[in-house]
Amino acid sequence: MNSIYIIICIVTYFLFLYLISFLTGKNDENESFFLGNKSSPWYIVAFGMIGTSLSGVTFISVPGWVESSQFSYMQMVLGYMLGYAFIGTVLMPLYYKLNLTSIYTYLEDRFGRLSYKTGSMFFIISRTIGASFRLYIVARVLHLSIFENWGSPFFLTVLVTISLIWLYTFRGGIKTIIWTDTLQTFFMLLALIISVYLIGKDLGLNYANIIPFISESEYSKIFFWEGDQHFFRRFFTGAFIAIVMTGLDQDMMQKNLSCKNIKEAQKNMVYFSISLIFVNLMFLCLGALLYSIAGKYDIQYLKPDDLFPAVVLSETLGFPIIIIFILGLIAAAYSSADSALTSLTTSFSIDILNINIKDRGSIITRKYVHLIFSVIIFLVIILLDIINDQSIISAIFSVAGYTYGPLLGLYSFGLFTSYKVNDKLVPYLAIFAPVFSYLIQLYFPVGFEILLVNALIVCAGLFIIKKDDLALEV
Repeated sequence: MNSIYIIICIVTYFLFLYLISFLTGKNDENESFFLGNKSSPWYIVAFGMIGTSLSGVTFISVPGWVESSQFSYMQMVLGYMLGYAFIGTVLMPLYYKLNLTSIYTYLEDRFGRLSYKTGSMFFIISRTIGASFRLYIVARVLHLSIFENWGSPFFLTVLVTISLIWLYTFRGGIKTIIWTDTLQTFFMLLALIISVYLIGKDLGLNYANIIPFISESEYSKIFFWEGDQHFFRRFFTGAFIAIVMTGLDQDMMQKNLSCKNIKEAQKNMVYFSISLIFVNLMFLCLGALLYSIAGKYDIQYLKPDDLFPAVVLSETLGFPIIIIFILGLIAAAYSSADSALTSLTTSFSIDILNINIKDRGSIITRKYVHLIFSVIIFLVIILLDIINDQSIISAIFSVAGYTYGPLLGLYSFGLFTSYKVNDKLVPYLAIFAPVFSYLIQLYFPVGFEILLVNALIVCAGLFIIKKDDLALEV
């Protein structure tokens, strides 16, 4: 009976999303799909970007991370602020000045066509894997909590999840997503607040003593000055992760480029970055409470990513929190996955297929691309279900270190030097750098910093293949 109630809530939630899609997707044009006709209110974009940035990974993995890493993740979050400042003052003015639809078009103007194609392909690979990871965690929880009890196979759960996302995004694109992500961010934050309240209440806590309880727990240490968790190591890694996973990411920048002008886009970035500090801190507080409640009731779980689902699905805290958890998880996951699917469609259509967004005949091509990427994400999730054996969030950052590294290297060399390069050699360099970085990581204790190692290799390689006689005028 409980499963029926969950299904009803999920269906109702989806109908709200589809209603928004119907209202915003009436104008089935490429400019609306790709850039939202550049009419998105900055405050709506800022609020929706919170959900996109966090995703179902944050909802599940960050609370589970607390046991092994305490609140050290906040060191990385503080580093994000430095990265966002760079995005707002350097990258976004560049994108607006060049009037870009795909941000990777910059690489063609700066280095050449093959560099442009290389940058775009690395984004496509990165975002496809990242979106698959994020959806995998949601599909897994939904399957274990509902559909497995009905004898349904996992692939069917995944298929339904992706189909729903495709259904409300294939027409409106970014214009739809700007508004659906607002709704989904609201539900995610509401689920977070209610979960903290209900767990705290069961532990005998109220809003007056919940903060002292968490701060006095064994999990609340934020700043570390030694080892892998050293503050400066995590801080600067966080800054560069923010730059590549937001500033050099078509998914996140597509939302910013839908704002009316650069000033509104920058205002969006300021409010988004400040909000993110408090939201991530709250997720870590949730983690501390979850470990406390798990200890109180001796709730068993296999790995950290299973902690939140295990506590909720144990029904120790009652059935309402199950509904809240499921809706919050879906909201977090969908807000990330829908924009990822749209950005992949945008990048492949413009960067690889070179469609003319003003050509109405290209709308059909765009819709086929949208469908194909839905299928690809489905297949990757099924593969992940077979091979995944580590924390989801760690896996994402590991993948990002290898696939976003060439992008960071290309943009860094382009922004901070005036050299042109041998464009024909760039694809080979971009492949060599991640491979060599992987070999380095096998023999040296390099963590998330592999992103920087990767980027430095690319920069060094670009310097070697530069054209001294064709340096750009500064």
